[in-house]
Amino acid sequence: MEFTTKRLTIRPFKNNDLQDVFHIYNNDETCKYLLHDKWTRENMQESFDKKLKNRSLTKETSLSLAVVDRTNVIGDLSVWYTGMKDTVEIGYCFSSETSGKGYATEAVRHLVKLLFDELEVHRIQATLDARNLASQKLCERIGMRKEAHFTQDFWSKGEWTDSIVYGMLVSDLESGGL
Repeated sequence: MEFTTKRLTIRPFKNNDLQDVFHIYNNDETCKYLLHDKWTRENMQESFDKKLKNRSLTKETSLSLAVVDRTNVIGDLSVWYTGMKDTVEIGYCFSSETSGKGYATEAVRHLVKLLFDELEVHRIQATLDARNLASQKLCERIGMRKEAHFTQDFWSKGEWTDSIVYGMLVSDLESGGL
C-alpha cells in the first residue's frame, strides 16, 4: 500500500529508513505516551525490523507505513484489525520537529479515507493515553468522535493511566468529517 498526499508520500518502510525512524523514536518526549520506551542504539534494529515486516494489512498482521516529506521519514502510521468484524485501529507517531505543520493531520486523514474507500472497513478507532492532548486534537480534526474515557484502566511505564477511545464510521466522512 502506497499513496501520496499534497506534500507527503506514504509507503511501507525500507531498509534505509532506519536512521530517520530512530530519530523519531529516540526521544523521551515523543515516546512519553506510547506503549514502548524510547529506542536505543541497542534495540533500534530489532524494533525497526518489526516495522519492516508489517508490509500488508491482514487479519493476522498489522501494517506499518513510513510518512515521507521529500526524502526523510517524518512519521509512522500503523493499522491493525481489532478482532471485531471489519474494524481497524490506527496509531501514528511523528517527529517532534514536524509538530504544528499539519503533516500528521494530512497523513492520517488520507489513511482513514483509504481504509474506508479501498479496504471497505466498517469502523476505525484510535485508543490513546488521555494525557496526549495533541493526539486527541488530531482525532477530532479528522472527524473522529470521542466515544469513551476509561479511568486508570492501563498500567504504563510504572503508573496507572487513563485511556480515551475515538472512533468513526464511513458515514462520518460523508457528513463532512473529511
